[in-house]
Amino acid sequence: MINNYSDQLGTLTQSGWLDYIQRYLIVESRGLMEDNGLRGITSNPTIFEKAIIDAHACDADIRSMALLGKEPREIYDTLSRRDVQIAADKFRAEYDETDGRDGYVCLEVDPHLAHDTNGTILEVRRLWTALNRPNVLIKVPATEESLSAIKQLISDGINLNMTWLFSLPRYRQVAQAYIDGIEKRLAQGKSAKGVCSVASFFVSRIDAMVDPLLEKIIAQGGNQRDLARHLLGEAAVASAKVSYQMYKEIFDSVRFKRLKEKGARVQGILWTASGAADPDPVDKQFIEAIVDSSSVNAVPVESLSAFHSHGVSRTRLECNVEDASRTIERLSELGFGIDSITQTLEDQSIEKFKKLFDLLMETLAQASSPKAGDLTPPIVKLV
Repeated sequence: MINNYSDQLGTLTQSGWLDYIQRYLIVESRGLMEDNGLRGITSNPTIFEKAIIDAHACDADIRSMALLGKEPREIYDTLSRRDVQIAADKFRAEYDETDGRDGYVCLEVDPHLAHDTNGTILEVRRLWTALNRPNVLIKVPATEESLSAIKQLISDGINLNMTWLFSLPRYRQVAQAYIDGIEKRLAQGKSAKGVCSVASFFVSRIDAMVDPLLEKIIAQGGNQRDLARHLLGEAAVASAKVSYQMYKEIFDSVRFKRLKEKGARVQGILWTASGAADPDPVDKQFIEAIVDSSSVNAVPVESLSAFHSHGVSRTRLECNVEDASRTIERLSELGFGIDSITQTLEDQSIEKFKKLFDLLMETLAQASSPKAGDLTPPIVKLV
């Protein structure tokens, strides 16, 4: 069995990042990340809930801070920041060896700031200063309100991961805001070197919303049944293929090439939620479908293990691009457009993460009281 992501990709250069963070995995399982060919880590409040609460690795720290009068938000801020710093130090060699292409660790802002431009700017600046690591990416929701924040923060020289991206038009806006920020920074006489950004597309969730709609049309029969059946399971990968063509168009443009000559980095694409949306046997299907030679794939532990055991690596993201564009167009023939669907996904994701963040705060408040139990979690195995 090939149990290394980079080995499995063979001569391709797509980077595999782990969509999970846990202190025991990073610190005590030395060599685990290197052995699996992983080049970075992403995180979000849900992942931290599993790492901090479910694993019980931080029980003593939580109680100690609670005894000092720390509130749940301050406890979370301290624990998440510390784990990200530890992981960033772990990956610093990868960052240096690849000249900043890989070796990043991500930390997400409070989801309640998703529609607060000024609040996002202030919070990202605070986190960036507190983390004090060049190989950190601050995750910012790619909402309409965040676009001006992206421009300002990139001009500040802060690394950003634009997350919760579903929409093709929104992706173009995000890329535009990044380029605007680089141009603003250069106009201020500052260097663009070292400023990094990625745009995170949530892949499988598109099918999770579109496919039930298609299945209803199929069940109803009629003259739209065959088209719906043909489009079933195709929307997510089609969106990924079209967005990748947009990426190439934007960053191969004359405008950006001029910036690149001055040290600007391409804003990379990071595919996330690329495991199957349901417990289908084809649990590595989205990883296989979005393999290419230049992007990043943030992979959950379960999907990574499945890909290791029976995944097939070959470049597919640029295959049948015309068919992918046609798939997006034909969805509207069935009475719903991809843009309205992706906006709904964005809105739902924001509300979901707000609730999850609030739940994490409540759980931290409960965990602040002393309780018995074994504080040592099991080591997470990737293969």
